[in-house]
Amino acid sequence: MALISLEDLDGLEDEELDNDITDNPEPMEDDEQQRLYTHWQAIASTHQVSVPREMTGPIQELTQRNQAQEREQVPFSSISQHEKLGEVLFEERVYPAGKWACITKGEKLYEQSISMGFMKLMKFICKENAVGRYLGMTVPIVNSIQMLEDGNGFQKDILTAYYLPAEFQANPPQPTDPDITILQREALRVITMTFFGTTTEETIMPQINLLWEMLGPSEEMHRNSYMVAVYDNPGVSCRRNELWFIRRDP
Repeated sequence: MALISLEDLDGLEDEELDNDITDNPEPMEDDEQQRLYTHWQAIASTHQVSVPREMTGPIQELTQRNQAQEREQVPFSSISQHEKLGEVLFEERVYPAGKWACITKGEKLYEQSISMGFMKLMKFICKENAVGRYLGMTVPIVNSIQMLEDGNGFQKDILTAYYLPAEFQANPPQPTDPDITILQREALRVITMTFFGTTTEETIMPQINLLWEMLGPSEEMHRNSYMVAVYDNPGVSCRRNELWFIRRDP
């Protein structure tokens, strides 16, 4: 099941742009705009999400800028890597404190919640903010999951977070959408495991169980909350994701 996210723009042809991100990209022809909108609607239909017409502008903006400019990596420090036969099984990292734009959605399906949340973040990134300009993209987009009391599924509310680029960390532009909040997050120490493919509750739960099997019994990590970091194009079979276990004491 594909997800609506920025990474879905990777496979689309981009126009060459000036490196100054304050410049407006050239408007697309009507046929090209319709092609992009139809493409996104096709993805949305796989998980019962509709893309409103008002998303045409943000879709165009991100498509034209997606490959023309390098994405900014959320900063982190690697503490250790655990390998077997030369393959990294999991890694421990520390992410420093920083400002994130966050939105919470509680749709019926996990993939609906993150899709609806990210569409709102797209509009924030693409000028629906106090400075009225394109902010630039960072990766990964991070989705926070809370488990049900019995540990056998996800609570409906999913928080989707976009790390503000370094340029805006000191003075973040405020969103015009009241559903989006700028949060100062404390430093985060996590155990990360890479996995590939689509991200749904059905595909994430086995990854949670697998990482617990590798780590063994431990009281050092939270068991009621996890994070899923998304990097790559959901349209490809080997898209890269990470599962993050959160240490209780960073």
